[in-house]
Amino acid sequence: MENIAFQGLIGLSLAMYLWLISAGLTIIFGVLGIVNFAHGSLFMVGAYLAYTCYGPMGLPFPVAILLSLLGTGLLGFVMERGFLSRIYGIDEAYQLLLTFGFILILDDAVKMIWGGVFKIPPIPAFLDGAVPVFGRFFPVYNLFVIAVGLLVAVVLWLVFEKTWWGRIVRATAADREMAGAIGVNVPRVFSGVFVVGAMLAALGGAIGIPVRVVAPGIGAAMIIQAFIITVIGGLGNLKGAFVSSLIVGILSAYGTLFFPVFELFFIFVIMAVVLLVRPQGLFTR
Repeated sequence: MENIAFQGLIGLSLAMYLWLISAGLTIIFGVLGIVNFAHGSLFMVGAYLAYTCYGPMGLPFPVAILLSLLGTGLLGFVMERGFLSRIYGIDEAYQLLLTFGFILILDDAVKMIWGGVFKIPPIPAFLDGAVPVFGRFFPVYNLFVIAVGLLVAVVLWLVFEKTWWGRIVRATAADREMAGAIGVNVPRVFSGVFVVGAMLAALGGAIGIPVRVVAPGIGAAMIIQAFIITVIGGLGNLKGAFVSSLIVGILSAYGTLFFPVFELFFIFVIMAVVLLVRPQGLFTR
């Protein structure tokens, strides 16, 4: 019983990585209506920027994370203003092709700048070590990841439900023409939302660098799981993304423990069942 509870904690920490990347993907789709294939590449860029600031440059870990968010947010702004903003009104196939093109460009750019060798810096001293949980030692860093994920969930809820900017974003997502008619600067809202989504992806990549390998292509594996989460929870639904991240993360942890060969099989089965029974997702009305 203790092993099962301990494995649940491991799944919870994995779920928080998935939540951070799927939250940004969900926000961008919910407001802009774009399925951003390049979202995983923003996760990768965030990881590499944090590694550079924390490893070779020797900056404090919190500063490295902050600079990673700012750098990836700037990249997201350039992507949205320079490219995506020009194709909002045309067929979705062009959006998919453009964001897929960004995957190829960013993967090659990462290889040119950082090379193809795997990188993993040490865990910061103040987050190193382990604490006894359920009769076993659980890494302090995993507890930090869980805390960050839960904090982000609370902050996003407060921002989108309790602030004026959140109301503007929700109004724009509901009817962008009407929002523009009453004076909302829709292009500015779109840019701000895309930057927030990019920074959430970067945060997931940045906090993972001491425990997850930083390498070209890491975004591809993450974006597949993020799309599974958004499909299960419902495209554009933040609450659905959070709950689905918990389901997928914990199920992956237990699948690794009991059925390591079929770990991903169960996740795809859940997605297939949801698509058959409730195609709009579990939490979309």
